[in-house]
Amino acid sequence: MKKSYTSIGSISIAFMLTVAGSSFQAQVWGSTDTISRKNTTEAVVLRKRADTLSPSDRVRSEKVSHIEEVVLNAGYYKVKDKERTGSIAKVSAKDIENQPVANVLSTVQGRMSGVSITQNTGTPGGGFDIQIRGKNSIRREGNEPLYIIDGVPQASETPSLYSNKILPWSSINPLNAINPNDIESFEILKDADATAIYGSRGANGVIIVTTKRGKKGRSELKLNTSYSLSRIIRPMEMMNTEQYISMRRQAFQNDNVPYPATMYDINGTWDQSRYTDWQKELIGGTAESYAVQLSMSGGSENMTYQISYGHNEQGTVLPADFRYKTNTINANFSYYTPDRRLEFNFVNTFSFQNNNVQNDDMTSKAIGLSPNAPELYTSDGGINWEDGTFTNPVASLLSEYRNKTAFFNNGLNVSYKLFPFLSVKMNAGISYQNFEERSLKPHTINNPSFGQTSLNSTSSKNNQVNFSYILEPQIVGSYTMGNHRFEALVGATLQKTQADQGAISGRGFESNALIDNIGASNVKTISDQVRSEYNYTAVFARFNYQLKKRYILNLTGRRDGSSRFGPSNRFGNFGAIGGAWLFSEEGFLSELKWLSHGKIRGSMGTTGNDKIGDYQYLDTYIISSGIYNGQTALNPARLYNPNFSWEKTLKKELAVELGLWNGRFNFSGAYYENTSSNQLVGIPLPATTGFSSIQSNLPAKIRNTGWEFDASLQVFRKGKFRYDTSVNLSIPKNTLVEFPNLEGSTYSNQYVVGHPVTIARVYQYEGIDPATGLFRFKDFNGDGKINSPDDNKAVEKLGVRFFGGWSNNLRFGNWSASFLWQFVKQRNWSYNRLMPMPGILNNQPVEALNVWSASNPDGQYMPYSAGYNSQKLSLHGFFQNSTAAISDASFIRLKNVQISYKIPVKEMGIKEAMVYFQGQNLLTITKYFGMDPEFYLVGFLPPLKTYSLGFQITF
Repeated sequence: MKKSYTSIGSISIAFMLTVAGSSFQAQVWGSTDTISRKNTTEAVVLRKRADTLSPSDRVRSEKVSHIEEVVLNAGYYKVKDKERTGSIAKVSAKDIENQPVANVLSTVQGRMSGVSITQNTGTPGGGFDIQIRGKNSIRREGNEPLYIIDGVPQASETPSLYSNKILPWSSINPLNAINPNDIESFEILKDADATAIYGSRGANGVIIVTTKRGKKGRSELKLNTSYSLSRIIRPMEMMNTEQYISMRRQAFQNDNVPYPATMYDINGTWDQSRYTDWQKELIGGTAESYAVQLSMSGGSENMTYQISYGHNEQGTVLPADFRYKTNTINANFSYYTPDRRLEFNFVNTFSFQNNNVQNDDMTSKAIGLSPNAPELYTSDGGINWEDGTFTNPVASLLSEYRNKTAFFNNGLNVSYKLFPFLSVKMNAGISYQNFEERSLKPHTINNPSFGQTSLNSTSSKNNQVNFSYILEPQIVGSYTMGNHRFEALVGATLQKTQADQGAISGRGFESNALIDNIGASNVKTISDQVRSEYNYTAVFARFNYQLKKRYILNLTGRRDGSSRFGPSNRFGNFGAIGGAWLFSEEGFLSELKWLSHGKIRGSMGTTGNDKIGDYQYLDTYIISSGIYNGQTALNPARLYNPNFSWEKTLKKELAVELGLWNGRFNFSGAYYENTSSNQLVGIPLPATTGFSSIQSNLPAKIRNTGWEFDASLQVFRKGKFRYDTSVNLSIPKNTLVEFPNLEGSTYSNQYVVGHPVTIARVYQYEGIDPATGLFRFKDFNGDGKINSPDDNKAVEKLGVRFFGGWSNNLRFGNWSASFLWQFVKQRNWSYNRLMPMPGILNNQPVEALNVWSASNPDGQYMPYSAGYNSQKLSLHGFFQNSTAAISDASFIRLKNVQISYKIPVKEMGIKEAMVYFQGQNLLTITKYFGMDPEFYLVGFLPPLKTYSLGFQITF
């Protein structure tokens, strides 16, 4: 178990008990750590004096000492795991470091209950979809959590203008800027008690990332390097040439149409005996990656420091040398005065990312290309266009999408103890991000038969600069009187964010050698050069009361002000109450040696949400792309509405925690209910108004309920062999509980009261008509026709039913191993959703061979068509949007495996040396019809399978 202690000048002195003296040695689970007496908890005091204690007190000492070793970062304060009244999930450095990933979110998938994380793409540098206890808002961007890196809030996602064909939802996650090996702890705040102190910013949960700090002792120099190989996880089984040609011939025969001159795959132009596995050719490569990190840390009684440099490069599975490079520098410095009254912490993160990929994901081409398509290259190495008959997919490799990000995050924390019971603090931070992206599309990506020249080449550039600062003065106090303990925190927040964005594109160059210089283009288009500001202010307070160290009450309140609302609605009040009863501390239970910890806790409170973008309540204008009478015009973009206000979420939770046999077995179970109202959305308007929507509050309520279970067991914890295991399970439920006048609104085809907001309104598929061989669908309105919106009335509940993970850690001597299984029960769109009509110029999965016929009445697909039968085309469109396109997408995945060996090198003057093997996404068990059940969007590269070998040495 990782040992963590509260330092004297940390977030709050409210969790410190002062004991006279300087320092002593405490034996904790077989290892010795030096701890300041001023940080000493009653648990350690009781342990040190165990010989003089009564048997019941000695049992209590063991209970307390075990539980209180775990300290959680709740943002504005730290709290012992035993004493927390809120729901906080934590993943420590030992579960994060040395994994072959560039973003910490990949390492925590499956490790925390109530937190669903989906990787959006296997292309390096992409984003993640994160839902903490469900989806509270109708808007996708309204469900993003708050990211805190070393005390400084960050933007949720960086939007991109040009990556829509390579990065799903065109978003880049802010944690891409943090080297996972630099992270000390990763905490997620989930319930009202934990998040209310962040007010509106914590409506969808809070992710707190704390980077590593220096430790007192002699200086350490650590070198860590690894090399990784990655491949796609599950290529689809596609038709071979014989099967494909047979399908195509049947399709033309069914349509009673001769082979057109442009059907080169079947009319004899292309070799009909040729076969290529295009998934292997286009996305079946091996992506090479490597990482190097060098760090130094150390310190004395009054000062500690840590500095690290990391370099990471990721290749691609595509047949091209695209690279994603990151360079990170993390440094922190802490200083304590000899009397420990003043503490100074300064943390800096510098990150430089350079991503170079192609402009268009090749996954859909790899799946759909005819298996008898010609060679990719000519004998002299040029791109093969097969006399203009072949749209060569590798030509798109001549295009580029590039982005560069410079990220600086600086946090400062100063604490001064005025009196033994009172401290003042100042938390300050600056965050700066410069994001630049470029899209280059030379004319050579197109078939030469189109007759294009460099005058058709295009080049685009977009630049976004975000600067944010935050100031948070605080007063923290604690007071103990007999069996009563009081803690208080009062503070204020002043945050300002400024964003500048501008884009320019050029078309037509005398030579493609000039395509990087937009100034050399013949036609230049300058988009709006926009500056926006977001101002946020708040006052907050926390009061904590403990009676006899077993009855705990926690009150939190915050008043937020946001510039995103009109003058009369800018402020909102949010708060929470949490309580806990440590029943294991009761006298009548103290003799139960098998019960080391028992707690019942609960919370209730409100949080807000203002994630709607800036200036939404104002009349705003955009620059017109047209010129009238030599003048640039302004077009109205948004209607004035100062009346909308905060989206609000009421959160409730009840939980129980148990620790048995001196912490050998731990269990926690929680039930939560979050109800979000006053939905901030764009209300659709008639086209006659000239506006598509107006920003307002929708009178709808979304409720998320669920169960969360966590259990851990130390199977063997003595001797050379040690083994511990843990499992977590989440059972979420999302429901639209209210939506006045839904049937009369434009949302009637998206939502149904009493169902999740992730539903799909689709056609009810009823199989194939044996008389005609055509798809059949339920005619809901009975008019004898299938059309929308009258007949897409079937409701399919998409999304997760339950999810979780099973983690195991083993150690024998110098050997250690760990593995993590992730499991998800869900329903989602299958490949049928985007499957082209079987029979057209597009390869198909082998499942499409199961075609209906008189001899195969159970066939899944209706007889093939080459696209010349309008009735079949229409029915296939219904099929793609029917219950037949939704299936079970459950999976069990061996998410992570690590095996390491510590080399005995101490006699050589080396502190530690280790060699390790890591694996990511090694095995997936699923019946899902598609490339990957976790990420189902066809056309984008799914997450990859990775093998890594690394070496670490510490001097």
